[in-house]
Formats: sequence, structure tokens, C-alpha cells
Amino acid sequence: QVQLVESGGGLVQAGGSLRLSCAASGRTFSSYAMGWFRQAPGKEREFVAGIGWSGTYTNYADSVKGRFTISRDNAKNTVYLQMNSLKPEDTAVYYCAAGAYITTQASSYNYWGQGTQVTVSS
Repeated sequence: QVQLVESGGGLVQAGGSLRLSCAASGRTFSSYAMGWFRQAPGKEREFVAGIGWSGTYTNYADSVKGRFTISRDNAKNTVYLQMNSLKPEDTAVYYCAAGAYITTQASSYNYWGQGTQVTVSS
């Protein structure tokens, strides 16, 4: 069982930066792949970024590639999403998720956090 708690969301102007954190409980955090997803009002939840259990392998949605960076610290049971050059279209609730492997499919992740709001003003 893994419990996930996101933090770091907020209001930022276009072009600004935010770093999201996702703290996990449980001693098995390092065995899970982790993903970040987001959901804007009226839209489906979409994959943003994923990272393997060791941190070596990462994957990004085309819409955030070059602007967002996912990383993890297994000693701290935490995964991060550094978001730079933010755009108004990045506005959404951001969720972290844990699963057996990196995938863009939300249904493949077993555990989810409650989400943190990111709002980018123009």
C-alpha cells in the first residue's frame, strides 16, 4: 500500500516556474514507477511525465518536453516535477501516481494522490 500526497501547486504568471512534490508513505516506494498526470476542467486526465523506479528512465508528453523535468529521491520517498516556462494551457489539477511500470495510461497506475492545483495566468 502506498499513500501519495502532492504539494507545491499555486498561482504563477506565464513564463514562471513551479516545483511540485509528491511524498509517498511505505517502504516500497523505490520499487514503483511514478507518474504525473493533470486534468483541466472539462478535459480527460492526461499523462505529463513518468520515471522508472531507479530514476534512470523518464518519459514526457510532447506538450511539456523541454519545459518539465521529473525526478525522484528514493531516500526521501519523494518524486518531483519541475515546471519551467509555464503556459496558461498548463493550468490543471496535477496528480502523482504509482504503478508497476511507466505508462501513459492512467488506468495502469495503482495509487493516486489527491491532486494539487496549478494555475498559470496570462
